[in-house]
Amino acid sequence: MPKMKTHSGAKKRFNISKGGKIKRAKAYKSHILSKKSAKRKMNLRHAGLVSEADYQKVKKLIPYK
Repeated sequence: MPKMKTHSGAKKRFNISKGGKIKRAKAYKSHILSKKSAKRKMNLRHAGLVSEADYQKVKKLIPYK
């Protein structure tokens, strides 16, 4: 059986935590930041987790991470 290919976009966007959860960056942090409050931007810095509904799909994209 040949090796599975890792999805190039997914390997850049997701990481696995020690507990096996998949970490992701939060959205709305790339541009038009002047109208967003400092508190809102500060909270967007912290990593989020992939939801249970999407976990299996993302896990399939990054089999070797």
